[in-house]
Amino acid sequence: MMELKFLNVGILTWITFLPVLGMIVVLLLPKNNKTAMRWTSLGVTILQMALSVVIFQYFNRGLAGINTVDGMQFKEFIPWIDVQSLAILGRLKIDYFLGIDGISVSMVMLTALVSFVATIASWNIEKSVKGFFALLLLLNTGMMGVFVSLDFFLFYIFWEVMLLPMYFLIGVWGGPRREYAAIKFFIYTLFGSVLMLLAMLALYFSVSVIDPSTGMKMHTFNMLAMMNPANFDPASLLGGLGTSMRYYAYVALFIGFAIKVPIFPFHTWLPDAHVEAPTAISVILAGVLLKMGTYGLMRIAFPIFPDAAIYFAYPLAFVGFINIIYGALCAMAQTDFKKLIAYSSVSHMGIVILGMAAFNSQGMVGAIFQMFNHGTITAMLFLIVGVLYDRAHTRGLNDFGGLMNKMPKYSAVMVIAFFAALGLPSMSGFVSEAFVFLGAFQTYRYLTIASAFGIVLTAGYMLWTLQRVFLGTLPEKWNGLTDINTRELISLVPLAVIVIFLGIYPMPIINLMNTSANALVEFVRSGAGMALVGR
Repeated sequence: MMELKFLNVGILTWITFLPVLGMIVVLLLPKNNKTAMRWTSLGVTILQMALSVVIFQYFNRGLAGINTVDGMQFKEFIPWIDVQSLAILGRLKIDYFLGIDGISVSMVMLTALVSFVATIASWNIEKSVKGFFALLLLLNTGMMGVFVSLDFFLFYIFWEVMLLPMYFLIGVWGGPRREYAAIKFFIYTLFGSVLMLLAMLALYFSVSVIDPSTGMKMHTFNMLAMMNPANFDPASLLGGLGTSMRYYAYVALFIGFAIKVPIFPFHTWLPDAHVEAPTAISVILAGVLLKMGTYGLMRIAFPIFPDAAIYFAYPLAFVGFINIIYGALCAMAQTDFKKLIAYSSVSHMGIVILGMAAFNSQGMVGAIFQMFNHGTITAMLFLIVGVLYDRAHTRGLNDFGGLMNKMPKYSAVMVIAFFAALGLPSMSGFVSEAFVFLGAFQTYRYLTIASAFGIVLTAGYMLWTLQRVFLGTLPEKWNGLTDINTRELISLVPLAVIVIFLGIYPMPIINLMNTSANALVEFVRSGAGMALVGR
């Protein structure tokens, strides 16, 4: 497999830790040199985008990773922590192990794109500029690290690294109730992290591999080793397919990831966090952070616990249905622009869950593609809210009307985002939703039919919002509003182009994920030792 290195350092290390280098530069800059801080941060994200383009170019579309080292691409493996012990634990060895496959490559590209857009959206931040951009870059590294880690211990570290900067970015630069929203986000996520930690420890003590230096067995955090049933000690806590302890561990992992998605009823932190977060942080929160939950299920929970994944397939599909309908109904009831989009995210991530739970190729490809599409579309929606809030200082949907004549360029971009969000054909969201429903219908016919009504509800609240804000008569108090400026267009136009291009020709992204999605489905279904139960 080809290795891409710059200055003898692998490309995945560069794309992950480049923001940390940028953060150090920002912290060393003079306090008053705000312009240099902004441009340094933007330069880092542009370089990150360039690296993601290189990864896209050299990625082998025909190679499936999932559970084999040879299947992973751009691998980097360095011994990191090695503790020799005479105690019963034996040798403690943790490796710096990075790699990507078709499931993670689109998330790496999405993270680079959304981070670039969020940096541009942060240009008008004036409060503690150095601290803001330093934390934004650290958050970037945490997100990227989650998507490239193949060692569970390393994955967990990046998962936790992401938590701290997000807490401060909401709590310091957010709205009037920012402290409440930040603490709620922190507590929810930390609770999920504790469950994930317990499951990780149980896996560590249940999985053993041969130590090449001694020939003796040792425990490991290697996620690929954890996916091989032969590495589980039959007498260990999680040994043996179909045991109750494996189901408990799967549920613990599921809750940890479900909070991040968020899946009902763990979703209540999301509207508060979105409403209080500054625009750029809302863009990252919806564009990337929610995907970390569904990615964790695909990368860790499903292949390590295929038996439990199949056993809980119908309950997973059912909570996906609840997310779709409940999120859409809540969105329809909102009068705050940001809350409406926050609840729409709950609904759209339910579509991802439904596709994953189908455990067939169409559903899984649709779910991964929906993750990418939701990231770009929702980023556009939150940027649109930010543009309006910067001018009017209100997000009340009933406070506006007639903006289409006053702000034509802004309205044009908004129409693209709104119709993409409701899944209009020729927009990227339609393709991924169609794949999800095609896959889910094969397995959960009636549940899929019921879930499809979420499309009608989405069209309802999106069109109603468009009518209230952009059509009708413009109130006199908004006569001074100005149209979207060049900087704001630079952040929105690339997303709009991607949404339209992938709606017309989705194969560039589908080709990336297709082989690995098929491999994941096959691995889970065969690893469970039973046929997929369609109910």
